[in-house]
Amino acid sequence: MKLLLLNICIFFAATTMAQNSFEPLITVSGKGEVTVVPDQVTISLGVETTGKEAEKVKAENDRAIDAILKYALKQGISQNNITTQYINLNKNYNYEDKSTQYTASQIVKLKLENLDDYENVMTGLVSQGVNSINGIEFGSSKMDEYEEKARTLAMKNAKNKAEQYVGVTGQKVGPALMITEAGANVPQPRPMMKTMSMMESSSRETLAPGEMTITERVEVSFKLGS
Repeated sequence: MKLLLLNICIFFAATTMAQNSFEPLITVSGKGEVTVVPDQVTISLGVETTGKEAEKVKAENDRAIDAILKYALKQGISQNNITTQYINLNKNYNYEDKSTQYTASQIVKLKLENLDDYENVMTGLVSQGVNSINGIEFGSSKMDEYEEKARTLAMKNAKNKAEQYVGVTGQKVGPALMITEAGANVPQPRPMMKTMSMMESSSRETLAPGEMTITERVEVSFKLGS
């Protein structure tokens, strides 16, 4: 009986403490967006070579890549902005005529810190042996600044949303008790690019950078006051 009474006392004490320690709060999400015009571009490009002898195919492919890398450095592209992404040598057997061919391919990623250099650099790269463009990524030299601004807007959006909810009840939004970053999103614009043959024969613009929207999301728990 004494043990039962002790357990009951402990239960009521724990319940009372939990009630006293409970703080009313509201948890909301916030989103901040900043739309900017990119001023940088990263290009993924490559060289593919085919032939009947593996050594000659690989040597020819290496010569083209060597010329491309040297050209990129002469154009003022920093060594830190040049990255080899992929190297491959494949043996391909044709069962119909029982012939063998080898394909060597390499892909390099180049980052141009000045978007205005794109046309001239790409024209020169094609003349050095580039025969494939695998994609591009736009960026900004002020990305940190824009992300910080987007985070600030996300927090303001969360607080405004919380105030809108609790305003109906006559309560007030207090300090933030917990802030969780829900992740950032930088969608890439889809530029319009011409084909390789069009780029070789035309000096017109072949890239439309458009705009990119930097998005930050947060989840915030605010204390509620009366």
